[in-house]
Amino acid sequence: MASNLQIAILGFSLESNRNAPVSDRLAFEQTLYADAAEIKKELAGDRTGLPGTVRGFCQHMDQQGPWTPVPVLLAEAPPGGPAEQAFFDEMLNTMRTGLETHIKTHGLLDGVYISEHGAGLSTAEDDADGAVFEMVRNAVGPDVPIIATLDLHGHVTPRMTSAADVMVAYLTNPHVDQVERGIEAATIMLEMSRGLRPVSTLIKVPMISPAVCLLTAGGPYADLINYGQTRVGGQILNVSILAGFAPADATTNGMSVVVTARDDAEAAAELATELAERAWADRHRYKTNLISIETATTNATQVLNNPQLPALLLADVADNPGGGGRGNTTYLLSALHRQGLSGIVFGMFFDPTLAEKAYAQGVGAIFQALFNSKDNSRFSEPFAGEVLVEKLADEPCIGRRGIYKGRRVDLGRCALLDLDGIKILVVSRRHQCADPIFLERMGIDLANTRVLVIKSRGHFRAGFDEHFKAGQIVEVDAPGLTTPNIAKLNLQNVPRPVYPLDTDMQWAAS
Repeated sequence: MASNLQIAILGFSLESNRNAPVSDRLAFEQTLYADAAEIKKELAGDRTGLPGTVRGFCQHMDQQGPWTPVPVLLAEAPPGGPAEQAFFDEMLNTMRTGLETHIKTHGLLDGVYISEHGAGLSTAEDDADGAVFEMVRNAVGPDVPIIATLDLHGHVTPRMTSAADVMVAYLTNPHVDQVERGIEAATIMLEMSRGLRPVSTLIKVPMISPAVCLLTAGGPYADLINYGQTRVGGQILNVSILAGFAPADATTNGMSVVVTARDDAEAAAELATELAERAWADRHRYKTNLISIETATTNATQVLNNPQLPALLLADVADNPGGGGRGNTTYLLSALHRQGLSGIVFGMFFDPTLAEKAYAQGVGAIFQALFNSKDNSRFSEPFAGEVLVEKLADEPCIGRRGIYKGRRVDLGRCALLDLDGIKILVVSRRHQCADPIFLERMGIDLANTRVLVIKSRGHFRAGFDEHFKAGQIVEVDAPGLTTPNIAKLNLQNVPRPVYPLDTDMQWAAS
C-alpha cells in the first residue's frame, strides 16, 4: 500500500419518509452530528459513538496502516421526514469547506470514504445523497477514489454513480453486517491505492416492495442477494442490490442493481442485466402476511391464558421509528388494554413529555398518564390511563445484539410504566426497539415475557431472536406512517409505471 494514505471520512445518513415531520438540526444533533474534532475523539477512544461502517473501515485501515484519517463530518438522524433544506445546505457547505481546507493545507487526498444511507431527501431535493456525492467529487477532483457504503433500503441514482467509484451496500436485513461492509470498503480503497480503477453499471428495476418482504434470512430478496454474491470474484468486484424504501415516495424510488467490475465494463453490464431480470421475474413473490389488530389481541389472550403455548411477539410494523414512524401510535396498546390483558411488555413508546412527567413524579408514584399529550402528528392519537412508575433511567447504553451491537445509543430520559399489568417503556429520543438491552436495563426479564409488543419493522429480529424465533413473531396491520401495505402509502411522486401500483406493466432490463 502507498505510504500513509490520507483518507477523508464523512457521511449523511437519513432514511426519509415523505409523510413524517421534517428532520431538523436537533434530530441530527440528538443522534450523531460529529465534526472533525468529535470524530477524532471517537477514533482515539472506544469508537462506540461511530456507525458500524465507519468502525469497520477504520479498523481495517488501522490493521493495514499506516494511514491518516481526515475526519470531516458525520451527520445521522433517526429515520424521519426530509431534511430541512437550510440545515442540509449548511451541512453540505461544512463538508465542502472541510475537504477544500484540507486539500489547500495538506495537498490532495488519497481517497474519500462516505458512510451514507442512500434514501435521503431534503425538503427541496429528492436525490439528497446524490447531492452529497456530487459535492465531494467537485471538491476533490476527478482522480481521487471515492467509496461509499449504503443501506440496502437506499436509492442509487446516475448522479451517485457518476460521482463515486464504488458503492458497497449491506447484504443483510436486519443490518448486522455494517462492520463487514466498512471493512470491504477499506479493502477496495487499498486496492484502488495500488492502481485499481473500477467500473460500475446501475440498472433501476421499476418495483417497490413492502419492507417486511425484504428480510435476508429467506424469501425472494434473500434469493436475489445470495445469487448475486455467488458471482463476486475475478472481474466482479462487488454486487449491491438495494431494494429501496417505499415511504420515501420519491422520484428516485425503485430497486437499484449495482455491479462493479475491476476493469471490465461489459462484464458488469451483463451481470447487472441478469440480476435485474431475476428481480423482475420474482416481483410477485414480494407479499405481506399481516394480521389484524383483532386477531393480534385474540392471539395474545390465548398465549397469556395458556402457559403451554410459546411466547408471542407482536410487531407493530406500521409505527416503526426505524422507518420514520413516530413510535407513538396507540391502536395496538388500547386494544390490548381494552381486553383487560396483563403480563404484556410494550417496547418502546416515544413521548418525551410523558417521560418528563414520570421523572417529576418519581419511582413508585401513581398518576394519570396522557400519552401523546403534545404530539399532533398523523396517527399519534391520545390515550389515557393510570400508571405506576416502576423504573427510571437517563444514561446512554451500549447495544448488545443486532444492528446496535457495539453502538452507543442515547434514548434520553426513560420511564418504565405499569398500566394495569402492561409494562410500557417510554423514551425521550426516537429509536426502534431493536436491541434487548433497552428493556433489560429497565429490569425486564425477556426470557419470562409471554407477550412482547415491539415497534419495529424487522431489525428487532436480530436482537430478540434469543427468546422469540420466527414462528413466534406476527406482524400486525395497524395504522401508521410505515405501513408495509403499499396501497395505503398513497404514493404520489414515484416513477410510473411501477410495480405493484401498475400490476399489468411490462418491463425488460435490456
